[in-house]
Amino acid sequence: MPLLLSLLTFLSTFIGGLLAIRFKEKLAIIIGFSAGAVIGVVFFDLLPEAFSLGSKQYGIQTISLIIVSGFLFYMLLDRLSVLHTHQHENIRKGRIGAGSLSIHSYLDGVAIGVAFQVSPSMGILIAVAVITHDFADGVNTVSVILKEGGNNKMAYRWLIADALAPILGVVSTLFFKIPNGFFSILLSIFSGFFLYIGASDLLPESRSKHPGFLVTILTILGVLLLYVATTIAQV
Repeated sequence: MPLLLSLLTFLSTFIGGLLAIRFKEKLAIIIGFSAGAVIGVVFFDLLPEAFSLGSKQYGIQTISLIIVSGFLFYMLLDRLSVLHTHQHENIRKGRIGAGSLSIHSYLDGVAIGVAFQVSPSMGILIAVAVITHDFADGVNTVSVILKEGGNNKMAYRWLIADALAPILGVVSTLFFKIPNGFFSILLSIFSGFFLYIGASDLLPESRSKHPGFLVTILTILGVLLLYVATTIAQV
C-alpha cells in the first residue's frame, strides 16, 4: 500500500511540473501561485508536524530557533549568490532551491512510510496530504529552476528527481526507522528554507514582473490549496 500511494505522489508532482513548463511564458503568474503554495506548505504542513513531533523533546523555543536558523542559512546562501552576477551563479541558486524541494519531497515519502509503521489509517491520511500538495511541489521545483535562468532540460531533470524522491523516501522506511525528534529537526530546518523561498524570493519576483492583482489572487489560492489539502488529510 505505501509503495502504491508513492506512485501517485510521482504522478501528482510530475503533472504539476509539466503544466509549469507548458505555460512558462506566464512564469510570473505561476511563481505567484508557487509562492503561496510554498508558504502554505510551511504553515499547514511542516510547522505543525515539526512542533508536534519535537516540542516535548526539545521545547517550542528550540524548535523555533532551528526554524530561524534554517531561514538565516538560506538567506546567506542567497546573498552570497547575489554577489555574483554571472548566469551560472543564478543557476546554482536555482539548483539549491530545487534540491531543497526534492529533499523535502523525500521526507514526504519518509513521512508516509513512518505513518504506515504507526497504523494504516494514519499512513493513508498522510499520503492524501502528500499527494495533494505534491502537485504544488512540481510547480515549485520547475518555477525555481526557470526563474534563475535554467532551461527546460534542466527543469525536467529536477522535476523527475523531485517526483522520484517520495518513492525513495517510502522505500527507505522499509529498512530503518527515524526517531521523531530527529525528523522534527529536519522539518524545522526546511520550514526556514521554504519560508525564505516563498516570502523573500518567489513572492517579490512575481510581484516585480507581474504587478497586477491576479498574482495576489493566485498567491492566496496557493495558500488555500495547501490548507484544504492538509485539512482533508486530517478529516
